[in-house]
Amino acid sequence: MAIKRNVTLEITGAKYEDVASGLAGPLRAALDAALEGRDLGRDEAIHVATARGAALAAVTSIADRLRRRKVGDEVSYVVNRNINFTNICTIGCTFCCFGKSPRSHDAYWHSLDHLADMAEEAWRLGATEVCMQGGLPPDMDGGYYRKILETIKRRVPAIHIHAFSPMEVVYGVERSGFSLRDFLKSLKDAGLGSLPGTAAEILDDEVRATISRLKLKREQWVEVITTAHDLGIPTTSTIMYGHLEKPAHWVDHMLLLREIQERPSKAPGGGFTEFVPLGFIHENTALYRTGRSRPGSTVEEDIAIHALARILLNNSIPNLQLAWPKLGWEVARLCLESGANDCGGTLMDEKITSASGEIAGTKATPEQLQSFIVSAGRIPVERSTTYSVLRRFEAVACV
Repeated sequence: MAIKRNVTLEITGAKYEDVASGLAGPLRAALDAALEGRDLGRDEAIHVATARGAALAAVTSIADRLRRRKVGDEVSYVVNRNINFTNICTIGCTFCCFGKSPRSHDAYWHSLDHLADMAEEAWRLGATEVCMQGGLPPDMDGGYYRKILETIKRRVPAIHIHAFSPMEVVYGVERSGFSLRDFLKSLKDAGLGSLPGTAAEILDDEVRATISRLKLKREQWVEVITTAHDLGIPTTSTIMYGHLEKPAHWVDHMLLLREIQERPSKAPGGGFTEFVPLGFIHENTALYRTGRSRPGSTVEEDIAIHALARILLNNSIPNLQLAWPKLGWEVARLCLESGANDCGGTLMDEKITSASGEIAGTKATPEQLQSFIVSAGRIPVERSTTYSVLRRFEAVACV
């Protein structure tokens, strides 16, 4: 079952000093180093990533303390709408149930005017962002992504367009014949505000060969992201966990992101705005049904990966987002106690995750997110895509 209910694990909320004495030496040393503000190396990070049970309670305590030092007790969210412009896709990732063939009875490809209508409606409802991703249709025009941006910007000039994964960017480059740099610059000039750092899954080519054989390689993902950063285009960063990866893959993935974020060539405005762990929703996927993956993540894994991310990325990517549609609200609350400080977006529409199995929902109102944040003892903040504070709610009734 994708959504974990009746969560009773006692691995959050402990004081580090109360549990530290029972820790193994290497883990204790790694956590003490993190508490001192030092970036951990790979071997230290492996000890943190593999901690479970009482040891994980110590890890979450450190993660929560680092979060409080870095970003305080505010928890942010953005009012946005997800728009999936087409589900026609030729890639066939084994972890995805969203893509359809062009001849499928439930295939769709929205018109440009319809996309603008959805963006305009979102703006009227208070959204400051539209997040746009889709499948990779076999006959897509090389200028299609730019046309999407131009059409929406003509209709809703002030809305932030967060669009096109690195896989879509690589496909756009192939279809257009542009260089990667020129293609991204063209999108930025047409109104692109930021790129989602999806299509990352696990940045390990051996794992990627099993879960997404036809998708872009690790180095291609890195090239798209670093080129965007060098052009002053901000991006998010993500990981997909709970399939066939190991904790060591989490560590290597996060250390790569840290290295990218610390590159000196980033232009002003470029860089990662946040890191988002995305749990694998397994039920309807070929990857799970053919026995090549485990059935999604455990609650311990959900908590462990968020805590690890806070500890490894605290000095470089301070915003750690929880994916509430994949976690469910109970586990999401535990992740708020394990280093997370952002609830993502209201979404309004969501189709990619929901195609793969049971999820917590496809949309939330701002009031629901505010109530959830307050129920965790934190302060709700509405933010922009790039984490400017738009509204701060000092007191919100819990409903």
